Amino acid sequence: MRLSNPNAAFLAQSGAIGAQIAGRDWSAHPLGPIDGWPPALRTALSMVLASGFPSLIAWTGRFHVLYNAGYQALLGERANIGQGATLGDLWPEIADSALAIAARAYGGESVSVADMPFVLMRHGQPQHLYFTFSYSPIRDDAGAVCGILGTVIETTDKVMAIARHQETEERYRLSLEAGRMGTWSVDPDTGVTVMDDRFASLFGVPVDVAQRGAELDRFTAMIHPDDRAPVIAAVRHAIATDTPYEIDYRTVPRSGQVFWVTAKGKMFTDAATGKRRFAGVAIDITERKQTQLALLEEAKRKDEFLAMLAHELRNPLAPISAAAALLRMRSFDERRVIVTSEVIGRQVDHMTHLIDDLLDVSRVTRGLVTLDMHPLDLGAIVADAVEQVTPAIRTRQQRISMQLGADPAIVCGDRKRLVQVLANVLNNAAKYTPEGGNIVLAATVTASHVEIDISDDGIGMEPDFAGRAFDLFTQAERTSDRASGGLGLGLALVKSLVELHHGSVQAASAGIGKGSTFTLRLPRLHAPAAAPGRAAPGAAAAEAAPLHIMIVDDNRDAALMLSMLLEAVGHRVTVEYGSKAALAQSREAKPDVFLLDIGLPEMDGNALARRLRAQPETAGALLVAVTGYGQDHDREATRASGFDHHLVKPLDTDHLLALLATVKR
Repeated sequence: MRLSNPNAAFLAQSGAIGAQIAGRDWSAHPLGPIDGWPPALRTALSMVLASGFPSLIAWTGRFHVLYNAGYQALLGERANIGQGATLGDLWPEIADSALAIAARAYGGESVSVADMPFVLMRHGQPQHLYFTFSYSPIRDDAGAVCGILGTVIETTDKVMAIARHQETEERYRLSLEAGRMGTWSVDPDTGVTVMDDRFASLFGVPVDVAQRGAELDRFTAMIHPDDRAPVIAAVRHAIATDTPYEIDYRTVPRSGQVFWVTAKGKMFTDAATGKRRFAGVAIDITERKQTQLALLEEAKRKDEFLAMLAHELRNPLAPISAAAALLRMRSFDERRVIVTSEVIGRQVDHMTHLIDDLLDVSRVTRGLVTLDMHPLDLGAIVADAVEQVTPAIRTRQQRISMQLGADPAIVCGDRKRLVQVLANVLNNAAKYTPEGGNIVLAATVTASHVEIDISDDGIGMEPDFAGRAFDLFTQAERTSDRASGGLGLGLALVKSLVELHHGSVQAASAGIGKGSTFTLRLPRLHAPAAAPGRAAPGAAAAEAAPLHIMIVDDNRDAALMLSMLLEAVGHRVTVEYGSKAALAQSREAKPDVFLLDIGLPEMDGNALARRLRAQPETAGALLVAVTGYGQDHDREATRASGFDHHLVKPLDTDHLLALLATVKR
């Protein structure tokens, strides 16, 4: 760059420069007084003085500089160092960088470096600042570089503004991403719609198409057919009435996956052009909708379950009520009494099983079941389970066949629970197989697992139901002849118990009317089975010696019936309906056995037991809790209170009589 031919204005300005540097000795400077400077350097100085930008000129040597008022303002308190100082004097913090840039200009190169960061001391405090440097060489008439012309502009405000804008954009982007939101805009005159990539993905259209815009019809075609008309109507209404727009709908991209979207928008008018546009955001609410639908489905299943529970509990109450009415009649013979008592017993057993199922599911799902694990021969487990369900299968005139392999099928498990698992699946097969139908149990042994397939030719299942067959409160469609078909808890219990044994269970069906297959897989144990001995079923309890028994229960009917039963087998029974009366009577009567209800009004059964243990007359008596509470913490509470046994209502009378047979007076 060659600058020459100073004009008249420069002569006046050069005088001003001379005045600015008066008092300093420039005689030793290589260029000497200003009047002796090369014309190009003087012209450059004129440009600096006339410039509104913070500008300077520098010449060879130690890069001495002269600067204009704008540059002086940029220097601030450093300006008192004076004109003619070096760059190092004026900017010690950035001297190395500035000198490196200036050196490139002295080499004949025009250099511009934008937004260089520096930490400068201003007013005694370090500040993070940004500068843009622009340097150009000044050449004399011979073409040699005799100096440089430069501008140094502070760009801190600009850089910080850009940073704030970028931060805002990034926050906006992160907000949209975190909220699974996308933006959209519709030209109401042309119908051209523009979307960002997030919203485009919900419609399954290429991002470039969505960003450059396409007809609205192209996007509405991806809306679920059931939702399309309401969405179009809502858009048209919002545009026509200039009212806010908000609607939930589904999109079905070409991938086939259904997305739920909530869209919100309104009309906007550009103040400069008057152009109107309909714009807003769309939020992917698929997960929320799926959760809502799942909760609704679960609530529906619970409602159905409660209705079934009421039905199942009312069913046995009807024959019990009829039996009670029959027994109140005077004219009945011994045979009728026996039949009536058998009816009552069967219905009580049925109700007990229902309640046991409820408690079992609760304990298993909360992880409160402790398994008694032993090596077991699966063949023996199968035999026990089949024995349990055979009466039901015979009643329905069904046929069951077993296909057991020759290889030993040894598993590690809880015998009682595995029998329960197989019996539940077999009962389920019998329940949903017509009279005269077939059930097949087949076992297969692999190197690592034992598989049991239980198949039937019954009513089958819809494919979508097969995946939910083990969900709690789930049951297939009930028909009139399945009125006492259970609560839909059995398979949920099966799944939980099998998983506690580190196994798995699956259901499959080819469809309605095509039967079902349930497959259980359990880890195979290669050690020989050493299962604990099995008690002979129906073993008779030793005959009980007559005992003095006190029953304490505020339910008068329950106390009366239990006392009659115990008296019928030869025991002497005292009945009390309150805790305080029982405690007072016990000191004189000194019973051998106390059968105590826990939910007593004056003093609960646990408190009464502690009092009985504390008084000498009854400290050694047998204390039996007879209660409707059967949870683990209930049993722990009675044990801590001094009870010897905990029996759950309705009582297993055979168990109670066998227990009493072991008591010595």
